[in-house]
Order: sequence, then structure tokens, then C-alpha cells
Amino acid sequence: MAIETAPLFVPTPGAPELLIILFVAILLFGANKIPQLARSTGEAMGEFQKGREKVETELEEMRESGFEEEIENEDDDFVDTEPVTEEGETETETETKTETETETKTETETETN
Repeated sequence: MAIETAPLFVPTPGAPELLIILFVAILLFGANKIPQLARSTGEAMGEFQKGREKVETELEEMRESGFEEEIENEDDDFVDTEPVTEEGETETETETKTETETETKTETETETN
């Protein structure tokens, strides 16, 4: 039983392989479309690079300004607005209970007046 291992590096295509890839691209897209595709690909890569640099800059500014401390302080101000449900109870059951309780309170108030 032989154990196969993955290669440590992936071989890059040589000149003949690149020529075949270029030939197939010309057949698929046509000679006129290839410069446009290359240009749009380059523009997209440039935009991606700018976006990545912007995010890296913002993260660095946050680290320098102590943003982590602000996050820890925000946790103290958290208020849970979700209704508390008993285990195994669905939201519709909770809503029905709430509606029933409201109707009962309204009826009681009406009888009192």
C-alpha cells in the first residue's frame, strides 16, 4: 500500500502551456476582446488593491486609537429587547400569551371603571 503525498509546490505553466492558453482565449473571446478584458481585469485588480489598503489603514487607525477598549465598554451598555421565552416555547406561543394578557388587563380595567 503506497501513500501518496501532495507536492510541496505547484508547478507553473511553461511557454508551451501559456501559448496554448493564449490560443484558447483568442478562440473563445476573439482578438478584439482580449485587450478590453485585460484592461477591465487590471482596473478591477487596482480597485481591489485600493480597497484592501483602505481597510488596512482603517484597522491600523483603530488599533492606535484604542478601539478595542471602546468595544469592551459598549458591551456594558447592551440592552436585550427580545422577549424571554420558556424552553420549547415558540415565538407565536409567546405572542399569543402576550395578546391574551393584554386583553385580560383591558377587560379588568373596563370592569373597574
